[in-house]
Amino acid sequence: MVKGLKANNSVYFFVFGLAAGIACLSLSIFLKIGFNGLFLPEIAAQGLISTTSGEIESQAVLTLGPLAKYSTFFGATVINVLIFGIFGIIIGKLLQKINSPVFARRLMLATVIPYVIQISLVIIFMMISTIPGQSALLPSLPSLGLFLLPNIIFGLIFAFLYGNKYFENKKFADQTVSVSGVDIQQKNNSSKPNGIDYAKRDAIRALIISVIAIPLVYFGFSRLISGSDQQTSPSSPSTSRTYNEPIRQFLQSRSKPAGFENPLLTPLIDAEVTPTYLFYRIDINTVVPTIDAATWNLSIKGLVNNPVVINYHEIKNMNAAEEFATLACISNKIGGNLTSTALWKGVRLKDLLQKAVVKPNAKYIVFRCQDGYDVGIPLESGMMEGTILAYDMNNSPLTNEHGYPIRAIVPGFYGMMNPKWITEIELVDKTYEGFWQRKGWTNNGISSISSSIVIPGKQPIGDRFPHLVGDNNNLAAGRNIPIAGIAFAGNRGISKVEVSIDGGKSWKTAIIKDPLSQYTWVLWTSGFTAADKGNYEIVVRATDKNGQIQTSTFEDPFPNGAEGYSKINISVT
Repeated sequence: MVKGLKANNSVYFFVFGLAAGIACLSLSIFLKIGFNGLFLPEIAAQGLISTTSGEIESQAVLTLGPLAKYSTFFGATVINVLIFGIFGIIIGKLLQKINSPVFARRLMLATVIPYVIQISLVIIFMMISTIPGQSALLPSLPSLGLFLLPNIIFGLIFAFLYGNKYFENKKFADQTVSVSGVDIQQKNNSSKPNGIDYAKRDAIRALIISVIAIPLVYFGFSRLISGSDQQTSPSSPSTSRTYNEPIRQFLQSRSKPAGFENPLLTPLIDAEVTPTYLFYRIDINTVVPTIDAATWNLSIKGLVNNPVVINYHEIKNMNAAEEFATLACISNKIGGNLTSTALWKGVRLKDLLQKAVVKPNAKYIVFRCQDGYDVGIPLESGMMEGTILAYDMNNSPLTNEHGYPIRAIVPGFYGMMNPKWITEIELVDKTYEGFWQRKGWTNNGISSISSSIVIPGKQPIGDRFPHLVGDNNNLAAGRNIPIAGIAFAGNRGISKVEVSIDGGKSWKTAIIKDPLSQYTWVLWTSGFTAADKGNYEIVVRATDKNGQIQTSTFEDPFPNGAEGYSKINISVT
């Protein structure tokens, strides 16, 4: 009945708004992919990430890993869809009051309201994400024009769904009739004029539109998150693309060091350099930035006598430096997988700074990046031989997700101090606190020592080593049991690794493989033969080349990085 329809038309309007909104969202995603258009859920997620405290962020990463930021992105997308439903109610009510049969008027109203509100939200979240001290980020005029297209789609679909006789034709609404000269208000109880249930018909149309649009949203969402990397992940670690060929040949050309002959240790040695597709990634982005190297420039400014603007081709024509270096995320937990090693190639940062002629009062180097990220390192760290601006990773150009076209490699610092997608370098005269430091994370280099057991057991660090055989938690008595893993202390190096099979009561010195460079993790191995059945608690600790011994005291990653021993339990039967 019309009475029932009037009582429930907000539900219809909400459904119409959802259907039109999903279609609008699908077009927005593809405009983002194809033309780098504005995408409200991405911008909202970036704003929320920018305002989240470091402690909360740390717990999120510990719990969800890289999925933490994607859950924010997904949540923002769901909320955006629900907001479209609210738009539907607002616009539907306004159209009822206007009661215009002109389709163009309905289209105009259904387009302008969502567009204005969403652009306002875009500007708010972009301003929230703006780096302190920098000009506020605002959408460009072309991006504003591009953003109008999805909202036109919303308007077209909503106006089409709304345009039925229930909402337009007064003859099916309450009517006044005259009986013996007396006006009487009469209810029209026909909910199906001409035998057609228009409300149900349009609800079905909304469902059809949603069924068509949802797969497009899913496909576009997947493309958006995965990015358009040059890197293609192999279907399995056993394929020939696990490494590119020069890295593979380099690794296979080396003889196995003494103590590493056991075939169970082969996966550890083979992945001493992490395959690019397995290299960890933690940054502030829900969508991987895509930069055209042909138009990209790097500017060096601030406290320099000769400001420099240099392009990608010019950087690649400079004298190149090549080095192995390990990166570790400060959010990495004990035994965690947020650490990896690669072969990097680029130019020494000090060579570029010499071109710019740094002024004597400069103290810090500030990196600013395409995605709005910023971080600073001490000038002396930037002038180290090992600090490079890398353009190659594992003998191939950087992938988009790892910072193409240029990223920094700064030995001795956590990954957050090795920024990606760099566009600007500024020399300043004071300590600079970057994106994560403003949230409470340390601004210092790696001071802790980490060591992890890769074999046996099933710790997360094993994700960086393909071909590991089983978890080896249940082993037979009398069998020689290999124990092996990694240890890392920034650029200080590792001098000793010790292993305990009794929970730390006694220790045995492990065999250490020579590292690939002074900036990488070391591989270590030990072993024991269990004479008796039972449970064994295996513990590892390391000592750096300064004589500092890894502490057993457990500390969460926030704010200075995790501390404590890596432990596993195995059962011998």
